[in-house]
Amino acid sequence: MSTTGQFSAAEIEEAYAVFHGHVQGFTESGDWDGFADLFTEDATYFEHVYGTFRGRDEIRAWATATMTSFPGGVMTGFPLAWSVVDESTSRLICEVRNLMPDPGDGSVHEESNLTIVTYAGDGMFSREEDIYNPMRFMRMTMRWAAVAEQHGRLSDEGRAYVAKFGSPAGH
Repeated sequence: MSTTGQFSAAEIEEAYAVFHGHVQGFTESGDWDGFADLFTEDATYFEHVYGTFRGRDEIRAWATATMTSFPGGVMTGFPLAWSVVDESTSRLICEVRNLMPDPGDGSVHEESNLTIVTYAGDGMFSREEDIYNPMRFMRMTMRWAAVAEQHGRLSDEGRAYVAKFGSPAGH
């Protein structure tokens, strides 16, 4: 059933504010199991590096694996830089800031992505697509890891990530 164009901008914005509040809660608790429950049972999630996930079970498996391991599990928040609603398609498009914690010297490390979500009514979303440059994320992560290592704040998991993907000094 198509839901395009049936919802007001205010309803879409309100639903996304609730959605985004849940995401911050998952970030703070480290428990991402409930993320998939923000979507309809037949939702599709397009992630340009990891692939396309269909249905809550696939979305849940991806979110819990990715957001509880380095670097996703280290990120401290995902504030929005801006958002806009296209009522005709029931979509909200936004720029999401992906923030890393202070690595020990007070420097700020973040990278943004564009997110497009399609609202399906009843506070649920039927589609999400995250658009970003994975190399920019990798360079930011490696820069953060180099500083965190200098200040004794890089975990063993972070060291293993750096060892797998390259030296942070080279990025």
